Amino acid sequence: MAGKLARGLLWTVALLAAALIVAGLATMRAGDRALYPAAGPSLDAYVLTNGWHSGVAIPRAALSEVAARDGLAALTMVTNRFAAYSWLEIGYGELEFYRSVPTVADITPAIALRVLFRPGNEAVLHVVGLDRAPPAAFPQATTARIALGQQGFARMAARIDKSFAGARAPMSAGLPAEEVGPGLYGPSLFFRAAGHFHLFNLCNHWVADMLDAAGLPTTPVLDTLARGLLLDLRWRSGAQFVVD
Repeated sequence: MAGKLARGLLWTVALLAAALIVAGLATMRAGDRALYPAAGPSLDAYVLTNGWHSGVAIPRAALSEVAARDGLAALTMVTNRFAAYSWLEIGYGELEFYRSVPTVADITPAIALRVLFRPGNEAVLHVVGLDRAPPAAFPQATTARIALGQQGFARMAARIDKSFAGARAPMSAGLPAEEVGPGLYGPSLFFRAAGHFHLFNLCNHWVADMLDAAGLPTTPVLDTLARGLLLDLRWRSGAQFVVD
């Protein structure tokens, strides 16, 4: 009996692994060779992860310039809000979870089930102003530097702009981005985000979507986990890891 159970478990694990591989291959995005790797002048962007959550860090002045030039209203508002800082670190998450669960140790089964599977979870963007380069600002994070061409950077900026939800509170109705409270650390704020947070739209998926907009090849199934996203960056994009 024990032998049959063990064999059944092995088959189940094998089938799940095979299904994940097939799903990963089926959802691979090739990127855009016209955008990445950069063929001319480039701007550095960073992907940072603490092992389970990831975000992107982008030079604020360049982001502000592109936002003004291309009429990106939400980004114009946000970059002006953080005008005193050289860099912006941006992450995506579920409204309640992001604001009230500071570490992995604080996650309970009930919280995880709600965040991953409940329909309609509200999403937020967490924006932090940095006065120094991301590797120095987050020395404990795993950090990958990505050189983006001018057009790839502009495409990423446009995709980030679309991630902000317009304000719906009566006092701020009509604004392209709505603040929903102070952030978690440093000079930071939460902003309401478009869409909903769930198992197939996690923080790491959001980062992968921003990279895809900039022309990088990405693999959504692999990118579900931060470690998978880092593997994607290492294997398919040739990103330079500053802190590994």
